[in-house]
Amino acid sequence: MIGLPVPSHLDSIAENEILVTGAAGFIGFHVARQLLAEGRRIVGLDNLNSYYDPALKRARLGILRDERGFSFVQNDLADRTAMAELFAGHRFATVIHLAAQAGVRHSINQPHAYVDANLEGFLNILEGCRHHGCRHLIYASSSSVYGANTKLPFSTQDRADHPVSFYAATKRANELMAHSYSHLYRLPVTGLRFFTIYGPWGRPDMALFLFANAIVEGRPIKLFNHGRMKRDFTYVDDVTRVVSRLIDRIPPDNPNAGNAPARVYNVGNHHPEELMHVVGLIEKELGRTAAKEMLPMQPGDVLETFADVSDLMRDTGFSPSTPIETGVRNFIAWYREHYKI
Repeated sequence: MIGLPVPSHLDSIAENEILVTGAAGFIGFHVARQLLAEGRRIVGLDNLNSYYDPALKRARLGILRDERGFSFVQNDLADRTAMAELFAGHRFATVIHLAAQAGVRHSINQPHAYVDANLEGFLNILEGCRHHGCRHLIYASSSSVYGANTKLPFSTQDRADHPVSFYAATKRANELMAHSYSHLYRLPVTGLRFFTIYGPWGRPDMALFLFANAIVEGRPIKLFNHGRMKRDFTYVDDVTRVVSRLIDRIPPDNPNAGNAPARVYNVGNHHPEELMHVVGLIEKELGRTAAKEMLPMQPGDVLETFADVSDLMRDTGFSPSTPIETGVRNFIAWYREHYKI
């Protein structure tokens, strides 16, 4: 029954569990795997939707299921009743919310999917945390919130009120929603603005995966703005290290945020890469040359991303630093093995 307290003899078990949403997704899989390796107990949640090939999600999930301390729940974030029951039954001390409807361009054509998952779903996470004793909510935001900003590098002190895609608008809304709950209910929240995360087990709709697929299949790769773009590519293992360091770092009252226990960090490599340079690295690792289709700028895209990570370094003693050459080499090695190239 929704809202009933967990019996006292189960408290110690429940309080050791961490909820990781989007556990069958790219970042969620890596984060869950890292935390399991540290000996933590993980409840993974995912709806296993078909935004991209569910077989890849099931393959990730299969690896997690073999780990001691992992249990899985298939739920939709937007299902209010199911989410309330999940929180009532576990009383998670920590929630790492990485599930979302992703994709800048997809949000232009399918905006309702983003309202369901990113707004209504996030509200259900906030309500679960509020009512069931969550001590720390860590949630995924995105570098896309910086939108039309032109000052580089992007700083968390910069305004972020000019999104150029609906996806970005929903992620910025998540930050504001989290802040309001932090202020009203003293819920400690930490938002992570991810900058172009890549690596093994990545999402097929992301640039490196799209380029690799096209090159292997002999199709031209699509280069928007004629390839004249820069991205702060961030290797996924660096992301897991950030999350691991932040789990037990409960945000104190923030005088710059109305004294709410709320923080937002950039999670980026602090080193923008020319897109054509990254294409060259993929070509080198695959041993093939890409045919290139030069196209104009796409709606919702930005020319460059560049993360100021000084706040993250100050508070955790760590910032992402994996060289793009290393990251691409590892990604292509996984890609070859997984797809038998």
